[in-house]
Amino acid sequence: MKTRKLSVLIGAAVLCLTLPRVVLAHAGDPTGGFLNGFTHPMFGPDHVLAMVAVGLWGAQLGAPAIWLLPVAFPMVMACGGFLGLIGVPLPGIEFGIALSALILGGLVFRQVRPPLPVALTIVGVFAIFHGHAHGTELPAGDSGVLYSIGFVIGTGLLHAAGILLGLIDRWTWGAKVIQWAGLLIAAGGLFFLYRAVA
Repeated sequence: MKTRKLSVLIGAAVLCLTLPRVVLAHAGDPTGGFLNGFTHPMFGPDHVLAMVAVGLWGAQLGAPAIWLLPVAFPMVMACGGFLGLIGVPLPGIEFGIALSALILGGLVFRQVRPPLPVALTIVGVFAIFHGHAHGTELPAGDSGVLYSIGFVIGTGLLHAAGILLGLIDRWTWGAKVIQWAGLLIAAGGLFFLYRAVA
């Protein structure tokens, strides 16, 4: 059963990697829209750390959190992205993003297991900050819809990376590796927090 789920997850990731060609076939500019949105999350280390942490934490919590957290985050992030696209101000964006890596990494390190609604709320709050930042950074002339689809899929792949790494949690040594990964993520968040307030 677990092998089947892993196969489905890998298949979905491969499918997502083939989507840029399909989407770009309908876009006027092959360098804008979807591709910019898809690659944008990959080049922000603060975003990468937080997204991997969501996947790791979901894997630690097990079903149904392993699937719900990585689905909830991009959905709420898209809402935050829309707010950014239409110019709704949100104070403390960089602070919120840095805090997300610090707190999510800390939750992974401490192996915190709150009730599912609490975990979803934590992830959702941070998703708004990440989405808003992506929405305000839409390159001039790009399609907002294609850009949003791209950054949601790119974020989903980062979650998938965290989940795949998190699958080693079932072994004692794997649980320790994940804890240390959480500590490194939290340290990165602390660094980004220092930069945001300095």
